[in-house]
Amino acid sequence: MNTPAHLIVGAAAFGKPGHRAITLAALLGALLPDVSLYLMAGVSLFVLQIPPRRVFDELYFSDAWQQVFAVDNSFFLWGAVLVFALWRRLPLLIALTASGLLHLGFDFLLHNQDARMHLWPVSDWKFRSPVSYWQPQYYGAVVAPVERAVSAILGIYLLVRHRDLWLRAIFVMLLAIELAPHNLAHGFVQ
Repeated sequence: MNTPAHLIVGAAAFGKPGHRAITLAALLGALLPDVSLYLMAGVSLFVLQIPPRRVFDELYFSDAWQQVFAVDNSFFLWGAVLVFALWRRLPLLIALTASGLLHLGFDFLLHNQDARMHLWPVSDWKFRSPVSYWQPQYYGAVVAPVERAVSAILGIYLLVRHRDLWLRAIFVMLLAIELAPHNLAHGFVQ
């Protein structure tokens, strides 16, 4: 899924109308698994001036980058923090980690060639799903419109349920990015 779709789904699943902090925690949790990619790609592209083809065709798949992705995409690490949050009854941390785990679940099911090591540190195995959210040869042409439709439905749900103007502005921005022409949205978010 594109990152804005992850945020919309995470907020719809774990945000709480009338509780800005919990909804922001759900948004942050949905974003965190992708932050390392944005930071490393951003530095590579804009600071180091590395061509995009090299960043996304070589560096993305390098052992160093994959190891970073393994840490922030680990079901075990996110799950351990969720168990702690549930045990201590910490609603902000519950929303954050549950939303992060939902992100990982969708990534697990919708990544093929760009799969990550979701079982780290127990295993470096990657599940290469037969379905991709973006690769046409793995049904990306079917999944992408479904992702946009679900995002639109959940985005409207969020706008109806939440009265907080700041949150509504965030939801509108996420919807605008997610519903932009696919080639534009895919160029900005992975």
